[in-house]
Amino acid sequence: MRRRILLFDSGMGGLTVARAVAAELPEADLVYAADTAAFPYGAWGEAELTQRIIRVLTELIERVLPDAVVIACNTASTVAMIPVRRAFALPFVGTVPAIKPAAAMTKSNIVGVLATPGTVQREYTHSLIKTYAGHCKVVLHGAPRLAELAERHLRGERISPDELMQEISPVFIEEGGARTDVVVLGCTHYPLLVDEMRRLAPWSVEYVDPAPAIARRVAFVLEELGDRRTLPATVTHGTAFITSNVANEGVRSAYSAMGFPKVDVINLPVS
Repeated sequence: MRRRILLFDSGMGGLTVARAVAAELPEADLVYAADTAAFPYGAWGEAELTQRIIRVLTELIERVLPDAVVIACNTASTVAMIPVRRAFALPFVGTVPAIKPAAAMTKSNIVGVLATPGTVQREYTHSLIKTYAGHCKVVLHGAPRLAELAERHLRGERISPDELMQEISPVFIEEGGARTDVVVLGCTHYPLLVDEMRRLAPWSVEYVDPAPAIARRVAFVLEELGDRRTLPATVTHGTAFITSNVANEGVRSAYSAMGFPKVDVINLPVS
């Protein structure tokens, strides 16, 4: 039975999760949505952002009629997952910084966490560190422009090495003869730049991308649905929705390269 999955983010970062879900569930119908009118989410207050996410998801769910929704955004997941689950009678899979596996992987006990400023500030993130990484020195860095750089890179624009280093260098530290050996990619945009990070990093580290684990969780959730039938919808596999009219040629090419050749605009401006 083919299942329909809606993947939602503030921008293009969730495409890294969509890629992993497509590999895990090749028979599923995937629809992507980016709230481009409100990008970046890291600059929003929690109450306003929660209202915005529910408003946009209401429109999307009515159109797509998905079997499950993936919130492919760390900021949205840490802020709004509980109220979103209360608002909709659908299974949701969220995205949180992969601090637990990073703490298990490190040998130096120095872990870097690259995230948006919003995710760095969330109590949820600090709770993960206290729960799973108490034995580690965790270097949390809210990179103000890294998500923007990732989107520019995906659209084919040149990214200055100096710009990128400014965003990532704070997580690389040396202390007491040890140094950072694992870096958590705490925003779904960041894997888009991981090859560039590897080239520029002052030394080699393991980068933890949560997308494969998210994809496995989606597969488990869909299996739990059993024989519930997918509702018919007019939205086809490989469609991407955006909430502002920024679908220029570079944007369309980027979505197409990630498996979403059809880009439609849902006009949902920020009020």
